Amino acid sequence: MGMGPTAMGSKIPNVLMHNWSPPCPSIIKKNYYSSVKREHSGRLASQSLVIETNVTGTAEDQSVARRLILLRHAKSSWEFPSLRDHDRPLSKAGQDDAIKVSQRLQQLGWIPQLILSSDAVRTRQTLEIMQQHVQGFLEAEVHFISSFYSVAAMDGQTAEHLQKAICKYSRDEILTVMCMGHNRGWEEAASMFTGAFIELKTCNAALLETTGKSWEEVSY
Repeated sequence: MGMGPTAMGSKIPNVLMHNWSPPCPSIIKKNYYSSVKREHSGRLASQSLVIETNVTGTAEDQSVARRLILLRHAKSSWEFPSLRDHDRPLSKAGQDDAIKVSQRLQQLGWIPQLILSSDAVRTRQTLEIMQQHVQGFLEAEVHFISSFYSVAAMDGQTAEHLQKAICKYSRDEILTVMCMGHNRGWEEAASMFTGAFIELKTCNAALLETTGKSWEEVSY
């Protein structure tokens, strides 16, 4: 059996999935191995929980766990309407959320070795703040990929694009990768990888886990 829903806030223990929506950024943890029998299928009523499901497969397949973090940028500012969308900075609320999500990922032990990010200002600033507050993000290998910005607006293309980028930049010894970008593409990719509807609001992270000897062998 996989673990049941776990509340993100330590001050509110034993909270049911349908009854709690915390003020801090949400993190969704799902397994995206294609043959998994999922107990939490369909639309998730609340994205404020950490959810784990079992992995199926042979012992050999499960020898190496590989983890993917899909993080949408923090909330951006509309204070400067003359700026291009690509150049909009974070709002104060977005800056605060970037701190919170970095600390929450650290608490969960999900620190990436490789970070692939859109080159938009709001994603760059989200990452910069995370690096300032959690050393592990500063130590990760980082690549800014301009196509992450444009592909997110194209229907149904983000998941495949992310897979190709991960295979291009990762190595077999890299076990945790974080991809930072935008909606609607990030929601579509998370939903496609899990087989369930995943909603990613600003500064929400979907934590996906599977197994494989290399990223090329990962089954989506």
